[in-house]
Amino acid sequence: MRKILIVGGGYAGFYTAWHLERRLKPGEAEVVVVDPRPYMTYQPFLPEVAAGGVEARHAAVSLRRHLNRTTVVPGTVTALDHAARRATVELGGDGGTTTIGYDVVVVTAGAVTRRLPVPGVGDHAIGLKHVEEAVAVRDRLLVSFDLASVLPPGPERQRLLTVVVVGGGFTGVEGFGELLSLATALLEAYPTLSLDDLGFHLVEGSGRILPEVSPDAGAWVVDHLRRRGAHVHLETFMTSAEDGHVVLSDGTTIDTDLIVSTAGNAAPVVARHTDLPVNGRGLVVVRADLRVGTDDAPVEDAWAAGDDAAVPDLASSTPGALTVPNAQHAVRQGRLLARNLVAVLRGRPPKPYVHHNLGVVATLGLGRGIFQSGPVTIKGFPAWVLHRGYHVLAVPTWERKVRVLAVWLPALLFGRDIVSLQSVQHPRAAFLAAGQPGDRAES
Repeated sequence: MRKILIVGGGYAGFYTAWHLERRLKPGEAEVVVVDPRPYMTYQPFLPEVAAGGVEARHAAVSLRRHLNRTTVVPGTVTALDHAARRATVELGGDGGTTTIGYDVVVVTAGAVTRRLPVPGVGDHAIGLKHVEEAVAVRDRLLVSFDLASVLPPGPERQRLLTVVVVGGGFTGVEGFGELLSLATALLEAYPTLSLDDLGFHLVEGSGRILPEVSPDAGAWVVDHLRRRGAHVHLETFMTSAEDGHVVLSDGTTIDTDLIVSTAGNAAPVVARHTDLPVNGRGLVVVRADLRVGTDDAPVEDAWAAGDDAAVPDLASSTPGALTVPNAQHAVRQGRLLARNLVAVLRGRPPKPYVHHNLGVVATLGLGRGIFQSGPVTIKGFPAWVLHRGYHVLAVPTWERKVRVLAVWLPALLFGRDIVSLQSVQHPRAAFLAAGQPGDRAES
Protein backbone atom coordinates (compact mmCIF):
# COMPACT_ATOMS: atom_id res chain seq x y z
CA MET A 1 0.00 0.00 0.00
CA ARG A 2 1.51 3.31 -1.11
CA LYS A 3 1.69 6.23 1.33
CA ILE A 4 0.51 9.61 0.05
CA LEU A 5 1.71 12.59 2.09
CA ILE A 6 -0.26 15.82 1.65
CA VAL A 7 1.62 18.88 2.90
CA GLY A 8 -1.01 21.41 3.97
CA GLY A 9 -4.70 21.08 4.79
CA GLY A 10 -5.99 24.23 3.13
CA TYR A 11 -8.26 24.35 0.09
CA ALA A 12 -6.17 22.26 -2.28
CA GLY A 13 -4.96 19.85 0.40
CA PHE A 14 -8.37 19.31 1.98
CA TYR A 15 -10.12 18.73 -1.36
CA THR A 16 -7.36 16.40 -2.51
CA ALA A 17 -7.69 14.26 0.63
CA TRP A 18 -11.50 14.48 0.65
CA HIS A 19 -11.80 13.25 -2.93
CA LEU A 20 -9.10 10.63 -2.49
CA GLU A 21 -11.21 9.10 0.27
CA ARG A 22 -14.12 8.88 -2.15
CA ARG A 23 -12.09 7.37 -4.98
CA LEU A 24 -9.53 5.08 -3.37
CA LYS A 25 -10.46 1.47 -2.74
CA PRO A 26 -9.86 0.10 0.77
CA GLY A 27 -6.18 -0.78 1.11
CA GLU A 28 -5.21 0.92 -2.15
CA ALA A 29 -3.26 3.76 -0.52
CA GLU A 30 -2.67 5.40 2.85
CA VAL A 31 -3.26 9.16 3.04
CA VAL A 32 -1.56 11.46 5.57
CA VAL A 33 -2.26 15.21 5.89
CA VAL A 34 0.15 17.48 7.79
CA ASP A 35 -1.12 20.91 8.86
CA PRO A 36 -0.54 23.03 11.97
CA ARG A 37 -4.27 23.72 12.27
CA PRO A 38 -6.89 20.97 12.72
CA TYR A 39 -9.18 22.61 10.19
CA MET A 40 -9.43 24.02 6.70
CA THR A 41 -10.18 27.75 6.74
CA TYR A 42 -12.88 28.88 4.32
CA GLN A 43 -11.14 32.19 3.67
CA PRO A 44 -13.95 33.98 1.75
CA PHE A 45 -15.84 34.07 5.06
CA LEU A 46 -13.04 35.83 6.97
CA PRO A 47 -14.21 39.40 6.13
CA GLU A 48 -17.64 38.48 7.50
CA VAL A 49 -16.05 36.84 10.56
CA ALA A 50 -14.22 40.13 11.16
CA ALA A 51 -17.53 41.99 10.90
CA GLY A 52 -19.55 39.51 12.96
CA GLY A 53 -21.64 38.25 10.05
CA VAL A 54 -20.34 34.68 10.31
CA GLU A 55 -19.50 32.76 13.48
CA ALA A 56 -15.74 32.15 13.66
CA ARG A 57 -15.96 28.37 14.04
CA HIS A 58 -18.27 28.12 11.03
CA ALA A 59 -15.49 29.38 8.76
CA ALA A 60 -13.39 26.40 9.83
CA VAL A 61 -13.99 22.90 8.42
CA SER A 62 -12.69 20.18 10.75
CA LEU A 63 -10.13 17.90 9.10
CA ARG A 64 -10.72 14.98 11.48
CA ARG A 65 -14.50 15.13 11.22
CA HIS A 66 -14.58 15.06 7.44
CA LEU A 67 -11.44 13.06 6.60
CA ASN A 68 -12.39 9.81 8.30
CA ARG A 69 -9.89 7.60 6.47
CA THR A 70 -6.98 10.05 6.55
CA THR A 71 -4.28 10.37 9.20
CA VAL A 72 -4.09 14.01 10.33
CA VAL A 73 -0.75 15.12 11.78
CA PRO A 74 -0.79 18.45 13.70
CA GLY A 75 2.44 20.06 12.61
CA THR A 76 4.39 22.04 10.03
CA VAL A 77 6.61 20.54 7.34
CA THR A 78 9.87 22.45 7.68
CA ALA A 79 11.93 20.45 5.18
CA LEU A 80 11.12 18.14 2.29
CA ASP A 81 13.78 15.76 0.98
CA HIS A 82 12.05 14.17 -1.99
CA ALA A 83 15.13 12.27 -3.10
CA ALA A 84 14.94 10.34 0.17
CA ARG A 85 11.11 10.46 0.26
CA ARG A 86 11.27 12.06 3.69
CA ALA A 87 9.57 15.07 5.33
CA THR A 88 10.71 16.79 8.51
CA VAL A 89 7.73 17.85 10.62
CA GLU A 90 7.74 20.26 13.54
CA LEU A 91 4.86 19.09 15.72
CA GLY A 92 2.57 21.56 17.45
CA GLY A 93 2.30 22.01 21.20
CA ASP A 94 6.05 21.61 21.81
CA GLY A 95 5.86 18.07 20.49
CA GLY A 96 9.31 18.33 19.02
CA THR A 97 10.34 17.25 15.54
CA THR A 98 9.63 14.01 13.72
CA THR A 99 10.26 12.53 10.28
CA ILE A 100 7.58 11.09 8.01
CA GLY A 101 8.46 8.82 5.13
CA TYR A 102 6.25 8.62 2.05
CA ASP A 103 5.93 7.20 -1.43
CA VAL A 104 4.05 10.09 -3.06
CA VAL A 105 4.05 13.73 -1.93
CA VAL A 106 1.42 16.38 -2.63
CA VAL A 107 2.55 19.92 -1.81
CA THR A 108 -0.46 22.11 -1.05
CA ALA A 109 0.97 24.25 1.75
CA GLY A 110 -0.69 27.36 0.35
CA ALA A 111 0.88 30.74 0.95
CA VAL A 112 1.48 32.96 3.95
CA THR A 113 0.76 36.66 4.35
CA ARG A 114 3.67 38.73 3.08
CA ARG A 115 4.93 40.94 5.87
CA LEU A 116 5.82 44.32 4.48
CA PRO A 117 9.38 45.52 5.19
CA VAL A 118 7.99 48.65 6.81
CA PRO A 119 9.03 49.86 10.27
CA GLY A 120 6.35 49.06 12.84
CA VAL A 121 4.31 46.63 10.74
CA GLY A 122 5.67 43.57 12.51
CA ASP A 123 4.75 45.06 15.90
CA HIS A 124 1.29 46.47 15.18
CA ALA A 125 -0.36 45.01 12.07
CA ILE A 126 -2.77 42.06 11.95
CA GLY A 127 -3.24 39.85 8.89
CA LEU A 128 -6.54 38.53 7.56
CA LYS A 129 -5.68 35.03 6.42
CA HIS A 130 -6.75 32.96 9.44
CA VAL A 131 -9.84 32.76 11.65
CA GLU A 132 -7.90 33.89 14.70
CA GLU A 133 -6.82 37.06 12.92
CA ALA A 134 -10.36 37.89 11.80
CA VAL A 135 -11.65 37.47 15.37
CA ALA A 136 -8.84 39.65 16.73
CA VAL A 137 -9.65 42.40 14.21
CA ARG A 138 -13.33 42.36 15.17
CA ASP A 139 -12.66 42.39 18.92
CA ARG A 140 -10.11 45.20 18.56
CA LEU A 141 -12.66 47.35 16.74
CA LEU A 142 -15.45 46.64 19.24
CA VAL A 143 -13.22 47.44 22.23
CA SER A 144 -12.12 50.65 20.51
CA PHE A 145 -15.75 51.74 20.21
CA ASP A 146 -16.32 51.06 23.92
CA LEU A 147 -13.32 53.16 24.90
CA ALA A 148 -13.96 55.96 22.42
CA SER A 149 -17.58 56.38 23.54
CA VAL A 150 -16.49 57.67 26.97
CA LEU A 151 -13.74 59.99 25.69
CA PRO A 152 -14.25 63.63 24.66
CA PRO A 153 -13.66 64.57 21.03
CA GLY A 154 -9.95 64.73 20.35
CA PRO A 155 -6.89 62.91 19.03
CA GLU A 156 -7.22 59.86 21.27
CA ARG A 157 -10.85 59.22 20.33
CA GLN A 158 -9.99 59.75 16.66
CA ARG A 159 -7.13 57.25 16.96
CA LEU A 160 -9.41 54.59 18.44
CA LEU A 161 -11.95 55.00 15.64
CA THR A 162 -9.41 54.94 12.80
CA VAL A 163 -8.74 51.79 10.77
CA VAL A 164 -6.03 51.33 8.14
CA VAL A 165 -6.23 48.41 5.69
CA VAL A 166 -3.22 47.85 3.43
CA GLY A 167 -3.84 45.99 0.16
CA GLY A 168 -6.53 46.50 -2.47
CA GLY A 169 -7.02 42.87 -3.50
CA PHE A 170 -10.13 40.85 -2.73
CA THR A 171 -9.22 40.17 0.90
CA GLY A 172 -8.36 43.79 1.61
CA VAL A 173 -11.37 45.30 -0.13
CA GLU A 174 -13.87 42.81 1.29
CA GLY A 175 -12.41 43.13 4.78
CA PHE A 176 -12.41 46.93 4.50
CA GLY A 177 -16.00 47.06 3.25
CA GLU A 178 -17.25 44.71 5.96
CA LEU A 179 -15.45 46.56 8.78
CA LEU A 180 -16.79 49.88 7.49
CA SER A 181 -20.29 48.37 7.44
CA LEU A 182 -19.86 47.11 11.01
CA ALA A 183 -18.54 50.46 12.24
CA THR A 184 -21.40 52.48 10.75
CA ALA A 185 -23.92 50.02 12.19
CA LEU A 186 -22.31 50.31 15.64
CA LEU A 187 -23.02 54.05 15.72
CA GLU A 188 -26.65 53.29 16.62
CA ALA A 189 -25.46 51.73 19.89
CA TYR A 190 -23.09 54.63 20.67
CA PRO A 191 -25.09 57.90 20.61
CA THR A 192 -22.01 59.93 21.62
CA LEU A 193 -20.26 58.96 18.38
CA SER A 194 -21.03 59.99 14.80
CA LEU A 195 -19.99 59.12 11.27
CA ASP A 196 -17.59 62.08 11.30
CA ASP A 197 -15.61 60.40 14.09
CA LEU A 198 -14.75 57.39 11.91
CA GLY A 199 -11.54 57.27 9.89
CA PHE A 200 -11.32 54.35 7.45
CA HIS A 201 -8.30 54.27 5.12
CA LEU A 202 -7.63 51.75 2.34
CA VAL A 203 -4.05 51.91 1.02
CA GLU A 204 -3.13 50.40 -2.36
CA GLY A 205 0.19 50.75 -4.15
CA SER A 206 -1.19 50.39 -7.69
CA GLY A 207 -3.57 52.68 -9.51
CA ARG A 208 -6.65 50.50 -8.96
CA ILE A 209 -8.21 48.00 -6.58
CA LEU A 210 -9.71 44.57 -7.29
CA PRO A 211 -7.52 43.73 -10.31
CA GLU A 212 -9.70 40.68 -11.04
CA VAL A 213 -12.59 42.92 -12.18
CA SER A 214 -12.65 45.40 -15.05
CA PRO A 215 -11.19 48.91 -14.53
CA ASP A 216 -14.70 50.42 -14.66
CA ALA A 217 -15.97 48.03 -12.00
CA GLY A 218 -12.93 48.72 -9.82
CA ALA A 219 -13.47 52.48 -10.19
CA TRP A 220 -17.12 52.04 -9.16
CA VAL A 221 -16.02 50.25 -5.97
CA VAL A 222 -13.62 53.10 -5.11
CA ASP A 223 -16.39 55.66 -5.64
CA HIS A 224 -18.83 53.52 -3.64
CA LEU A 225 -16.46 53.30 -0.65
CA ARG A 226 -15.71 57.03 -0.77
CA ARG A 227 -19.43 57.85 -0.80
CA ARG A 228 -19.68 55.86 2.43
CA GLY A 229 -17.07 58.10 4.05
CA ALA A 230 -13.95 56.00 3.42
CA HIS A 231 -10.56 57.28 2.27
CA VAL A 232 -9.04 55.27 -0.60
CA HIS A 233 -5.36 55.98 -1.25
CA LEU A 234 -4.29 54.72 -4.69
CA GLU A 235 -0.69 54.64 -5.97
CA THR A 236 0.30 55.05 -2.35
CA PHE A 237 2.54 53.00 -0.05
CA MET A 238 2.85 52.80 3.70
CA THR A 239 6.37 53.89 4.65
CA SER A 240 6.13 53.62 8.45
CA ALA A 241 3.77 52.34 11.12
CA GLU A 242 5.81 52.77 14.29
CA ASP A 243 3.69 53.04 17.45
CA GLY A 244 0.56 53.10 15.32
CA HIS A 245 1.62 56.33 13.61
CA VAL A 246 1.14 55.50 9.92
CA VAL A 247 3.02 57.51 7.33
CA LEU A 248 2.05 57.17 3.66
CA SER A 249 4.20 57.88 0.62
CA ASP A 250 1.99 60.84 -0.34
CA GLY A 251 2.75 62.54 2.98
CA THR A 252 -0.48 61.60 4.74
CA THR A 253 -0.11 60.71 8.43
CA ILE A 254 -2.66 58.61 10.31
CA ASP A 255 -2.77 57.61 13.97
CA THR A 256 -4.55 54.30 14.55
CA ASP A 257 -4.79 51.31 16.88
CA LEU A 258 -5.86 48.93 14.09
CA ILE A 259 -3.73 48.16 11.03
CA VAL A 260 -4.81 45.24 8.84
CA SER A 261 -2.23 44.04 6.32
CA THR A 262 -3.42 42.04 3.30
CA ALA A 263 -0.70 43.13 0.87
CA GLY A 264 0.11 39.97 -1.03
CA ASN A 265 1.32 36.46 -0.30
CA ALA A 266 4.69 34.85 0.28
CA ALA A 267 5.81 31.26 -0.22
CA PRO A 268 5.53 28.98 2.82
CA VAL A 269 8.57 27.66 4.70
CA VAL A 270 8.59 24.35 2.83
CA ALA A 271 9.22 26.15 -0.47
CA ARG A 272 12.55 27.37 0.87
CA HIS A 273 13.62 23.98 2.23
CA THR A 274 13.03 21.39 -0.46
CA ASP A 275 14.84 19.74 -3.33
CA LEU A 276 11.75 20.08 -5.52
CA PRO A 277 12.09 22.67 -8.31
CA VAL A 278 10.79 26.14 -7.45
CA ASN A 279 10.63 29.32 -9.52
CA GLY A 280 11.89 32.79 -8.66
CA ARG A 281 8.84 33.51 -6.52
CA GLY A 282 9.31 30.37 -4.45
CA LEU A 283 6.42 28.50 -6.09
CA VAL A 284 6.74 24.81 -6.88
CA VAL A 285 7.12 24.28 -10.64
CA VAL A 286 4.38 22.00 -11.96
CA ARG A 287 3.07 20.80 -15.30
CA ALA A 288 -0.47 21.33 -16.48
CA ASP A 289 -1.48 17.97 -14.99
CA LEU A 290 -0.21 19.17 -11.57
CA ARG A 291 2.80 16.85 -11.51
CA VAL A 292 5.94 18.59 -10.25
CA GLY A 293 8.53 19.47 -12.87
CA THR A 294 8.29 20.27 -16.56
CA ASP A 295 7.14 18.33 -19.60
CA ASP A 296 10.77 17.55 -20.39
CA ALA A 297 11.85 16.86 -16.78
CA PRO A 298 8.99 15.57 -14.62
CA VAL A 299 9.62 14.67 -10.98
CA GLU A 300 8.29 11.22 -10.16
CA ASP A 301 5.83 10.81 -7.29
CA ALA A 302 5.55 14.56 -6.62
CA TRP A 303 2.49 16.75 -7.16
CA ALA A 304 1.52 20.28 -6.16
CA ALA A 305 -1.49 22.60 -6.39
CA GLY A 306 -2.99 25.73 -4.89
CA ASP A 307 -1.31 28.98 -3.91
CA ASP A 308 2.17 27.44 -3.55
CA ALA A 309 2.25 26.00 -7.08
CA ALA A 310 3.05 27.65 -10.40
CA VAL A 311 0.18 26.04 -12.33
CA PRO A 312 0.09 26.83 -16.08
CA ASP A 313 -3.15 28.58 -17.04
CA LEU A 314 -4.23 26.76 -20.19
CA ALA A 315 -7.41 28.85 -20.37
CA SER A 316 -5.40 32.07 -20.79
CA SER A 317 -4.35 33.46 -24.16
CA THR A 318 -1.17 34.88 -22.60
CA PRO A 319 1.86 32.63 -23.17
CA GLY A 320 3.34 31.37 -19.92
CA ALA A 321 0.44 32.61 -17.81
CA LEU A 322 -0.15 30.98 -14.42
CA THR A 323 -3.42 30.50 -12.58
CA VAL A 324 -4.08 33.21 -10.04
CA PRO A 325 -3.90 32.22 -6.36
CA ASN A 326 -7.55 32.09 -5.37
CA ALA A 327 -10.03 29.67 -3.83
CA GLN A 328 -11.77 28.92 -7.12
CA HIS A 329 -8.59 27.46 -8.63
CA ALA A 330 -7.39 25.74 -5.43
CA VAL A 331 -10.66 23.83 -4.98
CA ARG A 332 -10.79 22.64 -8.58
CA GLN A 333 -7.09 21.79 -8.64
CA GLY A 334 -7.53 19.71 -5.49
CA ARG A 335 -10.36 17.74 -7.07
CA LEU A 336 -8.39 17.11 -10.26
CA LEU A 337 -5.26 16.21 -8.32
CA ALA A 338 -7.17 13.48 -6.49
CA ARG A 339 -8.49 12.10 -9.78
CA ASN A 340 -5.02 12.21 -11.35
CA LEU A 341 -3.40 10.48 -8.38
CA VAL A 342 -5.89 7.64 -8.55
CA ALA A 343 -5.49 7.44 -12.33
CA VAL A 344 -1.70 7.09 -12.07
CA LEU A 345 -2.01 4.52 -9.27
CA ARG A 346 -4.19 2.47 -11.63
CA GLY A 347 -1.96 2.89 -14.66
CA ARG A 348 -3.96 5.57 -16.46
CA PRO A 349 -2.64 8.94 -17.71
CA PRO A 350 -3.42 12.12 -15.74
CA LYS A 351 -5.46 14.97 -17.23
CA PRO A 352 -4.39 18.62 -17.53
CA TYR A 353 -5.99 21.36 -15.46
CA VAL A 354 -8.14 23.69 -17.54
CA HIS A 355 -10.61 26.02 -15.88
CA HIS A 356 -12.36 29.03 -17.37
CA ASN A 357 -13.19 31.78 -14.89
CA LEU A 358 -16.84 31.69 -13.88
CA GLY A 359 -16.74 35.29 -12.70
CA VAL A 360 -15.91 37.09 -9.48
CA VAL A 361 -18.12 38.25 -6.65
CA ALA A 362 -17.21 40.37 -3.62
CA THR A 363 -19.00 41.66 -0.57
CA LEU A 364 -18.58 45.33 0.32
CA GLY A 365 -20.54 45.15 3.56
CA LEU A 366 -24.01 44.11 4.64
CA GLY A 367 -26.37 44.46 1.67
CA ARG A 368 -23.62 45.69 -0.67
CA GLY A 369 -21.51 43.85 -3.23
CA ILE A 370 -20.27 43.54 -6.78
CA PHE A 371 -20.42 40.65 -9.24
CA GLN A 372 -18.80 40.42 -12.66
CA SER A 373 -18.78 37.65 -15.23
CA GLY A 374 -17.59 38.58 -18.70
CA PRO A 375 -19.49 41.68 -19.83
CA VAL A 376 -22.12 41.32 -17.09
CA THR A 377 -21.67 43.46 -13.97
CA ILE A 378 -24.13 43.51 -11.07
CA LYS A 379 -23.77 45.98 -8.22
CA GLY A 380 -25.29 46.64 -4.83
CA PHE A 381 -27.85 44.45 -3.07
CA PRO A 382 -28.39 41.89 -5.88
CA ALA A 383 -24.63 41.27 -6.02
CA TRP A 384 -24.55 40.83 -2.24
CA VAL A 385 -27.31 38.21 -2.49
CA LEU A 386 -25.31 36.44 -5.20
CA HIS A 387 -22.24 36.53 -2.98
CA ARG A 388 -24.03 34.86 -0.09
CA GLY A 389 -25.74 32.34 -2.34
CA TYR A 390 -22.51 31.36 -4.04
CA HIS A 391 -20.52 30.91 -0.86
CA VAL A 392 -23.14 28.95 1.03
CA LEU A 393 -23.08 26.53 -1.90
CA ALA A 394 -19.28 26.58 -2.17
CA VAL A 395 -18.37 26.01 1.48
CA PRO A 396 -17.66 22.28 1.83
CA THR A 397 -19.97 19.84 3.66
CA TRP A 398 -23.67 20.18 4.35
CA GLU A 399 -22.93 20.54 8.04
CA ARG A 400 -21.12 23.83 7.46
CA LYS A 401 -23.73 25.10 4.99
CA VAL A 402 -26.50 24.61 7.57
CA ARG A 403 -24.49 26.22 10.37
CA VAL A 404 -23.72 29.32 8.29
CA LEU A 405 -27.36 29.70 7.24
CA ALA A 406 -28.38 29.30 10.88
CA VAL A 407 -26.32 32.41 11.71
CA TRP A 408 -27.25 34.49 8.67
CA LEU A 409 -31.02 34.15 9.00
CA PRO A 410 -31.36 35.46 12.61
CA ALA A 411 -28.89 38.25 11.79
CA LEU A 412 -31.34 39.56 9.17
CA LEU A 413 -33.88 40.06 11.97
CA PHE A 414 -31.73 41.04 14.95
CA GLY A 415 -28.58 42.47 13.38
CA ARG A 416 -24.98 41.67 14.25
CA ASP A 417 -23.84 40.53 17.67
CA ILE A 418 -21.70 43.38 19.02
CA VAL A 419 -20.18 41.64 22.05
CA SER A 420 -16.38 41.66 22.15
CA LEU A 421 -14.53 38.65 23.55
CA GLN A 422 -11.05 40.15 23.38
CA SER A 423 -10.29 38.74 26.83
CA VAL A 424 -10.19 35.25 25.29
CA GLN A 425 -6.73 36.19 24.02
CA HIS A 426 -5.62 36.27 27.68
CA PRO A 427 -7.66 33.45 29.25
CA ARG A 428 -5.72 33.31 32.55
CA ALA A 429 -5.88 37.03 33.34
CA ALA A 430 -9.06 36.84 35.46
CA PHE A 431 -7.86 33.70 37.23
CA LEU A 432 -4.54 35.28 38.17
CA ALA A 433 -6.23 38.50 39.27
CA ALA A 434 -8.40 36.54 41.73
CA GLY A 435 -5.40 36.07 44.07
CA GLN A 436 -4.66 33.27 46.52
CA PRO A 437 -7.29 31.62 48.77
CA GLY A 438 -5.69 33.15 51.86
CA ASP A 439 -5.62 36.67 50.53
CA ARG A 440 -7.76 39.19 52.46
CA ALA A 441 -9.03 42.48 51.24
CA GLU A 442 -7.61 45.42 53.18
CA SER A 443 -10.16 47.56 54.89
